[in-house]
Amino acid sequence: RATSRDAGIRDRTAAVVERVRRDGDVALREMAREFDGVTLTSLEVPRTLWRAALDGLDPDVRRVLERAAANIRTVHEAFRPVSSEVTTVDGVRIGRRPDPLGRVGVYAPGGRAAYPSTVLMTAIPARVAGVAELALCVPPGTDGLPPASTLAAAHLAGVDEVYRVGGAQAIAALAYGTESIRPVDVIVGPGNRYVS
Repeated sequence: RATSRDAGIRDRTAAVVERVRRDGDVALREMAREFDGVTLTSLEVPRTLWRAALDGLDPDVRRVLERAAANIRTVHEAFRPVSSEVTTVDGVRIGRRPDPLGRVGVYAPGGRAAYPSTVLMTAIPARVAGVAELALCVPPGTDGLPPASTLAAAHLAGVDEVYRVGGAQAIAALAYGTESIRPVDVIVGPGNRYVS
């Protein structure tokens, strides 16, 4: 994805990236106070809260998320890439093999809106492809937690880790790693100009 052409945004995000690379979790906690207005004692959201979020959803919303998850899984399983091989002249064999990545980072925007669909549409295809580990970053709300529907989607999609980190700092943490967040092979998901 192309980065912003705005030099001011590039300069601000470069400073955020450098700060995360240099200061790790300390920078992430400081930026949560600066940008999100929350004080975090832990960056990771405990798994018990994901299940509680799913169990606490309005039953109609839960049914919609479960149905969407099932549909997304069905489609991606049907179109899963397969290994193939062809023999050319003189017995030369050429093949293609789709090997899954080891660790993928998912970014789900937050703030004024919740995006559980982002989690379902990125994490489920990764799981179907055989990705070993999925880490999700979502900005925290004023209560210090991502939206309940996003946590519920993480549970349904089989995400391994959820972090209450947003913005360019989340992308930097996923790319370079911190004390709490191990780096990933690729980052997927939408985002604003700062995240892109």
